[in-house]
Amino acid sequence: MYKRWIQPLVDLMWQASEAVLDIYRTSGDFDVEHKEDDSPLTAADLKSHSVISAGLQKLTPSLPILSEESQQITWDERKKWRRYWLVDPLDGTREFIARNDEFTINIALIEESVATLGLVATPALNRLYLGYPAAGICQLLSSDRPPLNLACRSMYEGLSGRRPVTLVTSRRHGNERLSSLLTGLEKTFSKLEIRSVGSALKLCLLAEGAADFYPRLAPTSEWDIAAAHAVLAAAGGKVLQLDGQPLRYNTKDSLLNPEFLAIADSVYDWCELTRRISGG
Repeated sequence: MYKRWIQPLVDLMWQASEAVLDIYRTSGDFDVEHKEDDSPLTAADLKSHSVISAGLQKLTPSLPILSEESQQITWDERKKWRRYWLVDPLDGTREFIARNDEFTINIALIEESVATLGLVATPALNRLYLGYPAAGICQLLSSDRPPLNLACRSMYEGLSGRRPVTLVTSRRHGNERLSSLLTGLEKTFSKLEIRSVGSALKLCLLAEGAADFYPRLAPTSEWDIAAAHAVLAAAGGKVLQLDGQPLRYNTKDSLLNPEFLAIADSVYDWCELTRRISGG
């Protein structure tokens, strides 16, 4: 149904990536403002927002756009939406400021509270993840090589000890509960590797078969993960609340997600293991 939108969206993501890179490649420190929640804001956030908003309005003029950098939209209005674009023009602004390349641009199509199409660009790495679960399309694109089809990996080799079980965690948002969970997982698996990664890249690593599990026990906003959620779902993974229910979008006034578990191999019961370790 949405295949006709894919190429225009890919082109738009490359356009936004170039706009961000024009700023990223400048010398010296970035001018940084802080929003009400104390999160940083740069000219790159605003430029990307402008490029993406204009492109989406041209492609689908009737669809609402909810962007991190747009004006606040009330729940009374949002709850009427059945289909809309959810955008994070620059996810991982702190990674952008630190110049560690781990920032992304995220565009998701949300339909009936489900992420049905997602694109995640990593401008500094020349990568673009595309996920369209209904069509079974999950690809990694770049400007200098053919598209690569992606699929999540099985836990079998990790459980058998033939490779490490790989977890990804936030580079900047750990807490005591996460530390306790990681300690329990280290006792559970004979080989465990933990990678700290910024932005929506964490879910994309699961989608490309480079990791198994991403537990998120700290706040995130819906635009932070929706696009990568679609990519992961298209690759065969899931994003679940701690009670095992699927994570959904635009179901309440707050745009904060509940705590969640992103999993690559849905056969392995990460929810039960997490509850057992956490004593829940």
